[in-house]
Amino acid sequence: MRHRRTVNKLSRTSAHRKAMLANMATSLILHKRITTTLAKAKALRTYVEPLITRSKQDSTHHRRLVFSYLQSKEAVTELFREVSLKVADRPGGYTRIIKLGNRLGDNAEMCLIELVDFNENLLKEKEGEKKTASRSTRRGRRGAGAKAAEAKTETPATPETASASQPEEDAVADETPASEPQEPVAAANQTATEEVVAKDEEAQTKGEEEEKKDV
Repeated sequence: MRHRRTVNKLSRTSAHRKAMLANMATSLILHKRITTTLAKAKALRTYVEPLITRSKQDSTHHRRLVFSYLQSKEAVTELFREVSLKVADRPGGYTRIIKLGNRLGDNAEMCLIELVDFNENLLKEKEGEKKTASRSTRRGRRGAGAKAAEAKTETPATPETASASQPEEDAVADETPASEPQEPVAAANQTATEEVVAKDEEAQTKGEEEEKKDV
């Protein structure tokens, strides 16, 4: 059982373990990612993340504290100049561990440990997902419906819509009965019928008169 065993000794003495973690932390800061065993990566994460947190405040005191752990001027300079700017807005969790499978020979679990803010491929994918992803809420739907209604009411009549509405108006006009011009048309029809009837009567009277003359 591992009760109260907070530190993984990694089968090494204290001095050997500190030197190894310092070298691994230096390599991680300079190269941004390294490949190692899973147990060493977990121990390195608890060793290097407090140092990255100290780098957020650039002062002589913090630089000397970090140098006492790393014992490398190049790593300290890289940490305070570049890494601290990248992780300024991140409240912890500066490293990522990716498992790679087991190593041939001793079958040890291998992994890749890297600084999160220096993986450009994953950062680009996340930015693309944020742009494409749209949150739909009730308020958003109501606002969208109101905006659509306003746009419909405010849209002016274009030539296409005007031309499309003209045939409908003509059809409606053809279907509606013309009440006003009915009276003059009816009067004209009556006069025409009266003239025809008068002509027929005249023809009949002329025919009767000719028959009487013949007799």
